[in-house]
Amino acid sequence: MTRRWPVVGAILAVLWLFVRGVPLAPVRLAEELLIGLLAGLLVAYPLRRFYAPTTGVPRTVRAAPYAGMYVLIFLWELLTANVDVARRVLSPSMPIEPRVIEVPLRVRSDFAITTIANSITLTPGTLTMDYDDETNTLFVHSIDGTDREAVVEPIRTWEDYALVICDEELGPEDPVPRVDSGGEAGGD
Repeated sequence: MTRRWPVVGAILAVLWLFVRGVPLAPVRLAEELLIGLLAGLLVAYPLRRFYAPTTGVPRTVRAAPYAGMYVLIFLWELLTANVDVARRVLSPSMPIEPRVIEVPLRVRSDFAITTIANSITLTPGTLTMDYDDETNTLFVHSIDGTDREAVVEPIRTWEDYALVICDEELGPEDPVPRVDSGGEAGGD
């Protein structure tokens, strides 16, 4: 096991390079990487209590492709949702039938639930309204809730990746909890 805060500091150092837009000259790149590493470690060390103290390198390597896929799927959903909402705005005759949909989750960690809830809210046309801790259910408002599966499908995909990324007890192959009230938590 490796202490996590130095890994976080190194990741912040790499992000520093991208944020600064460093030219690919080796000397300049090395200078900025050292500055980024210093800044990253100075940030990561005092904040170390906010995340697990150790990390397993094999687990991190196993989760990295899933994190990449999560981001790619999120960006795709973001793009298609933007186009859909723009079409609805530019064509007022398109139906808008808002609904609140219950989405029971398999993930349990606060990080995974928050990441999924934020992904939903950042996607135009959807909004995470509430989370029920007792039933582990998100309540999602959708601009067009006529097709529940169309709303839930990307959420399930994100959840499948989050199960692996966060090393949850359940896995993507485990069954999804059932919704007792028909999937809707209200009407128009």
